[in-house]
Amino acid sequence: MLNSPLHGYQTVNARGALALGLLPSAALEPAEWAVSDRPVPYAEALARMEARVAGIAAGEAAELVWLVEHPPLYTAGTSAKPEQLIEARFPVFSAGRGGQFTYHGPGQRVAYAMLDLKRRAPDLRRYVATLEEWIIRTLAAFGVAGERREDRIGVWVTRPDKGEGREDKIAAIGIRVRHWISLHGIALNVAPDLGHFAGIVPCGVADAAYGVTSLHDLGVAASLADVDAVLRREFAPLFGPTVEVA
Repeated sequence: MLNSPLHGYQTVNARGALALGLLPSAALEPAEWAVSDRPVPYAEALARMEARVAGIAAGEAAELVWLVEHPPLYTAGTSAKPEQLIEARFPVFSAGRGGQFTYHGPGQRVAYAMLDLKRRAPDLRRYVATLEEWIIRTLAAFGVAGERREDRIGVWVTRPDKGEGREDKIAAIGIRVRHWISLHGIALNVAPDLGHFAGIVPCGVADAAYGVTSLHDLGVAASLADVDAVLRREFAPLFGPTVEVA
């Protein structure tokens, strides 16, 4: 068993060997799917997630997958260390999710998933592995081979063009669970300013062999709308159907 408190999770071993998918029970209505058409302030996002999770727990609201962009900012997870904030170029927020420091900004698609895991599969490792699989399948649609690493949460791309052993992170995952309802989710780099990551040690990974990349950096000219369509398509076989809401 591989313990990885470095990344804010107790056990992340052999995620590739886990059963993938968290389809809902028959009693669950399709999850709502919402896409914000403006940059969402981070405090507003936190408040909306908290309110929705409370509604789901009370049986008064449906599950929600909410796709947003944020203005440039850094978030600190529960395992973040002060020295990993190299330069506070942008506002810094305490996120309450697992993990360390992460950058969010324009050109990055953040997908917040508020799902009732108790009525799907109350298994956090399986949930993280399924989120990774969701990203991997989405990247494959754009000709990019995303991979998981047992010692590093998120999705990675090998970069032989940068040298032997080089890998770049293209998507981060950070979650929180309350009453077995998930908060936070994934951040997929479509075309952000990668220079903005230099203000932090992204996700606590300081090894020079590991960097960050994006679809644009890899030569893929996809828009956020293009990525959104594939994310929704690939969500369904893993998590079930969705219904679009404003």
